[in-house]
Amino acid sequence: MSLLLEQQAPAELGDRLREARCVTAEFLSDIIHATCRRFPSMDRNFKSARIERLIESQAWTDAALALIDLELPQWQIRRLAYDEGEWYCALSRQRELPDWLDQSVESRHADLALAILSALVEARQISTPRSRTSVPAVPRDASPLWEAICSDNFA
Repeated sequence: MSLLLEQQAPAELGDRLREARCVTAEFLSDIIHATCRRFPSMDRNFKSARIERLIESQAWTDAALALIDLELPQWQIRRLAYDEGEWYCALSRQRELPDWLDQSVESRHADLALAILSALVEARQISTPRSRTSVPAVPRDASPLWEAICSDNFA
């Protein structure tokens, strides 16, 4: 996948998650391919095999929770709540902190699995390191305003 497609995928995926009505195996596969880095590279270990079994049995909520456990082990579910027809999901790195100190990721959807998957996608975007170096970049083009000269005195 090219870098341009990789940058556009999370925004498009977020829109698809908001507009979706239910989870399907194809849609969950798209989410895994767009956001999950550990799942495809695992050589059939216990966790990835469990996720595949959950997907085959259409246990969408359990599959979403297992994906969080596999892909974002430092994140935990802080809150799952149902209010006025929508599920609210909050993921946090430090759940023991008070709400006002914690930087959690929150999402909501009418479907519980989609609310959890939306939070997974947002947390993945936050936790993905930016590809920046510690040394600032230098422009590749030399300025035409300077010219090298020899200032040695050979007399």
